[in-house]
Amino acid sequence: MLRKLALLPAAAMAVLAQTPCERLKSLSLPHTTITVADSMPAQAASPAHCRVEATLRPSSDSDIKIEVWLPTANWNGNYEAVGNGGWAGTINEAEMNVALRRGYATSSTDTGHNGPGASFALGHPEKLIDFGYRSEHEMTETAKAIVTAFYNAGPKFSYFVGCSSGGRQALMEAQRFPNDYDGIAAGAPTNNWNNMMFGRIWVAQATLKDPASYIPPAKYPSIHKAVMEACDALDGVKDGVLEDPARCHFDPGALACQSADGPACLTGPQVDAARKIYAPAKNSRTGNQIFPAMERGSELVWATLAGGPKPIALADDYFKYVVFENPNWDFKTLNFDSDVAKAEKRDGDTLSATNPDLRPFFSHGGKLIQYHGWTDQQVMPRNSIDYYNSVVREIGDAAKTADSYRLFLAPGMNHCGGGEGPNKFDTLGALARWVEEGKAPDSILASRNEGKASRTRPLCPYPQTAVYKGTGSTDDAANFACKTP
Repeated sequence: MLRKLALLPAAAMAVLAQTPCERLKSLSLPHTTITVADSMPAQAASPAHCRVEATLRPSSDSDIKIEVWLPTANWNGNYEAVGNGGWAGTINEAEMNVALRRGYATSSTDTGHNGPGASFALGHPEKLIDFGYRSEHEMTETAKAIVTAFYNAGPKFSYFVGCSSGGRQALMEAQRFPNDYDGIAAGAPTNNWNNMMFGRIWVAQATLKDPASYIPPAKYPSIHKAVMEACDALDGVKDGVLEDPARCHFDPGALACQSADGPACLTGPQVDAARKIYAPAKNSRTGNQIFPAMERGSELVWATLAGGPKPIALADDYFKYVVFENPNWDFKTLNFDSDVAKAEKRDGDTLSATNPDLRPFFSHGGKLIQYHGWTDQQVMPRNSIDYYNSVVREIGDAAKTADSYRLFLAPGMNHCGGGEGPNKFDTLGALARWVEEGKAPDSILASRNEGKASRTRPLCPYPQTAVYKGTGSTDDAANFACKTP
């Protein structure tokens, strides 16, 4: 086991004896070949650091690329791994630079393949395992060893931060490898991978299977406007954002064309399609939910799943290359009654991270912050609520769960950011204060300043929501309080 670094003042961190960067190339680690170890000068995007590149081969068919960046001055004594998006296939240098600027030693992996699609999985079960969970764990152990070799001391605290597929990776780490990290931030996680892909094709079939059902993106603003008119004031503040979309029950039938089709109305088939988008993917025989619905308020970004001309490639690839192993598979043939069990068997929990038993992670003081935008256009936000509730049931007590795990829902935020609501916030900062100082986040300050008046709001730990106090600007977070409905 790698030894922990003793708690040292920040000034001491900057002067720790360092092994010359280039010497790391001769470091011997299990199934690891270090190919690059270079000293990198400071540039506009990143401070000076030691850059290490390595290839990991834990199986005969593995080819996992990782990079580890080690600040050569002002290291904060900690390590932060960053996750990927989609099917990965690249090193996440952008987020590594963010971590480096904050003083962290950091790492990322391509998860064992090159390129954004899933064709790598066809006929390569070991590569699918690498993508599913093995690459992140192998990267973590190797990165910690490199950190220790470079600084002659291991990290005080280790963090994993990721959104989307990175959020799935984050939860996979908490579930499968509970001792890898002290703090984990999981954003908009694709953790219910198999069922989520059915949810995505559900939306695609709603608008793309029958041309008459297609809703032109030009109509999205009209649908969104009608939703806001019906529901915006339900939370006590009319601000263009739904604090809790679950309270909104707008029926798109209100926009039904009274005569001919028009730019601000929906034809009969389009009304049916919109209703299907607002409904969860279900088994028609049993009525059982497969995956939650898109929320009211998300209409402006429906094009990702509903705009066509094809389904989102992430889902299309899953069924082509993993489930049916047929590159010519047609999304219109997906059967929501009979194909779910087949897909679950094929997945075999390799890609899904839905185990609610986080007690091993919690038992050593691990802290988990999960967040999700209410207008997410790729991963329906109630998936996060469903997982959170499953953990509460497993632990048996909501208050006890909150000692280690909190979920924050961001009104008006799209997938991992953007959207009409405040969508910029410092999850890692809140997580580090919780892990290192014992200060649990009772709220997280979110802001938005994108060509409109600046607005701040508190993000509240679920099931609390931000409630206006009744006085002062509704653009100021100070005038809101987190309360349980």
